[in-house]
Amino acid sequence: MNEPQVRIDVWSDYNCPWSFLATTSLEKLKNSHDVELHWHSYELRPKGSPPISPEYRERIAAAQPRLQTMAREQYSLELHQGPFGIDSRTALTGAKFAEQQGLGPDYHHAVMYAYWVEAKDIGAREVLADLAEGIGRNREQYLAALDNVDLDEQVQNDIDQAQAYGLSGVPAIVFDNRYLIPGAQPYPVLVQATEQVQAELAKEAA
Repeated sequence: MNEPQVRIDVWSDYNCPWSFLATTSLEKLKNSHDVELHWHSYELRPKGSPPISPEYRERIAAAQPRLQTMAREQYSLELHQGPFGIDSRTALTGAKFAEQQGLGPDYHHAVMYAYWVEAKDIGAREVLADLAEGIGRNREQYLAALDNVDLDEQVQNDIDQAQAYGLSGVPAIVFDNRYLIPGAQPYPVLVQATEQVQAELAKEAA
């Protein structure tokens, strides 16, 4: 008997390191289990946010060694972050265009990898257009989509939904509308949650 498919909704932001680490675990999960991933937009620093204080910058810098060690030891990744403090809204809008074309997961991976491994400026439209071309999208159509009001509204709807759910940070991973797992959880934790939901779904279907 095949295990039932599990829907997983993920709120994340491209400039969040924990979202990137969670992405790697979720991609591994998708290859090992029957799950359907749905990515949702979240902005850690929306346009108009107050400047980051020197004290907060110092705390971020102080946390870097621990982050780098975790990425290396638990995820086998070497992080090379792109420009600090970029506006992710444009990239998030581009994600909605990619989703319309059936390439949402490919785009999500490409943008995350570009920022956190290749240190690219994903706040720049031309950089994003290069990434979109790399996954097979038409460059001009993609650039035009970045100014599409309807796509921007879809991003805002994701953000509003996160607020309605009481989500205050990312990544936030919701399994089948049953369980919320916050943070960059390692692959075994996601496997456990997935298999628990699969068991519950199978029992309900029996």
